[in-house]
Order: sequence, then C-alpha cells, then structure tokens
Amino acid sequence: MPDKTVRRPALSPSRASDFKQCPLLYRFRVVDRLPEKPTKAQIRGTVVHSVLERIFALPAGQRHERTANDLLTPAWADLLAERAELAELFDGADDPAFAEWLDTARDMLAGYFRLEDPRRLEPEACELLVEAELPSGLLLRGYVDRLDVAPTGEMRVVDYKTGSVPREVGEAKAMFQMKFYALVLWRLRGVVPRQLRLMYLAEGQNLAYCPDEAELRRFERTLEAIWAAILRAGRTGDFRPNPSRLCDWCDHKALCPEFGGTPPPYPGWPDAGVESVAAPAAAP
Repeated sequence: MPDKTVRRPALSPSRASDFKQCPLLYRFRVVDRLPEKPTKAQIRGTVVHSVLERIFALPAGQRHERTANDLLTPAWADLLAERAELAELFDGADDPAFAEWLDTARDMLAGYFRLEDPRRLEPEACELLVEAELPSGLLLRGYVDRLDVAPTGEMRVVDYKTGSVPREVGEAKAMFQMKFYALVLWRLRGVVPRQLRLMYLAEGQNLAYCPDEAELRRFERTLEAIWAAILRAGRTGDFRPNPSRLCDWCDHKALCPEFGGTPPPYPGWPDAGVESVAAPAAAP
C-alpha cells in the first residue's frame, strides 16, 4: 500500500530562498506543485553528489579519484532507474552530448580531489536529513551533504557545489543555506557548528565561514519572519511575483502575470505535507 503518512508543514532552505526570490515561484513549487524540467547541470550535480556519498561508504584506502570515476556510470544508472524521464536529456548512451556531460562530471570529481583527501576523513554522516522545531513552533527540515564531527565534538557542515563560485548575491544565498543547517544542528545538539564549508568543485575552491550563537539567534528570527509571511500569503492566496533577471530561467514564466500569463486557480493552503522533504536535486 502507498505511504499515506502526512508530515507537518515545514520550511527548507531551498523553499525559503524561493519565497525570498519570488513568492509566486514558491506557490508554483510548493502549493501548486507544478512540474519543472530538470536541466543537465542539475542532474549532473545530483549524480556527483551521489558519487561523493558512495565514496565515503567505502573503506578509506579505496577512496581514490579513479574509484570515484568508476562510480559515475552506476550512479547515473541508478538515478535513471528511479526517474525514467531523465532519459530524454540525451539521445542514448552513444550521444556525444552524454559523453561530454560525463566528462564534465569527472572534472567536478577531479576538483573535489584537489580540495581534500577523503582517505583522511571519516564523516559522521552524508546526505543527512535534519529536522528541528524552533521554540516558536516552526519546523525546519533539510539535507546536509556531509557532517564532520571531530573527536572533541566540534562540527563542520560541508556542502558540495557544482556551479561556479558565486558573486556577492549568490554567495549570500549559499550562506543562507548553510546558516539554515547550522541553526538546525545547533537546536538539535546544543552546539554551534565550528565551520560551514562550501566546496566549489568546478573551480576547486573552498568558502568557509564560522558562525556564532548570536548570529544564529538573529537568523532564527529571520526564518520566523519568512514563515509568517508565507502563512499570510497562504491564507489569502496573495503570492505576488517579484520580477528579476532570474525570470529568464523560470519554468513558469508563461503563467506569470508579469509576462502576460495567468496562474492556475489557487487550490488553497494545504493543511499538512507542504514540505514533505525528499532528497533534492543538487543545486549547482
């Protein structure tokens, strides 16, 4: 029988970013659940994340770059078995575009191995689902790419990025995600993570940040304000568009009033299950 478990509405870092970027985009993704066509870059990120998760499941001595490259095709095959529609991205295994895509994924893995030696690491967890309820009652959920915990108990939160190192706006968005994870872990374990580390695999660069408790308390209030705005919009159905340069990449542009479109009838705010979190496609 299908799983009919209903999960409480919650906030994830990606959906919080959606609402900040454009409330109407949030509605299309969370309330209307409109389909979006995956891009080759997004799926490449998902496959690379899968390989990095698998490499840490191996004994330390086997965590070589050549092993990671050998895991690429099985990771793609497993994803394709779960999501058959992804076969439309390429014209079969002999498609030159597919070979090129695999080469760029190998480049990402090479970038990772330039940044660190996984044989020297024993993460506590990879692709870890974290969930915490704030004192206000707001429920936070998200997936952490990797959590490293030192023998002394100090935590490092690691996130792999397969896109380019961002400029100021993109960097702030990436750190928003990392502070979200830091807040959840602090509320779960009572310890502020020592370091938040973004690994930009394409360019072989790290971006590290050390949060403190006062900052996380302020960030908590920011999330509560975002959630309050989401609930107000949910009650009224007033999810307003916020046009920007990002509109050119939006799958729902044809439905946006800013571009002459008409959104579907508002189905109403769901009572539960708004953020039933599954493992996400990796953001570039």
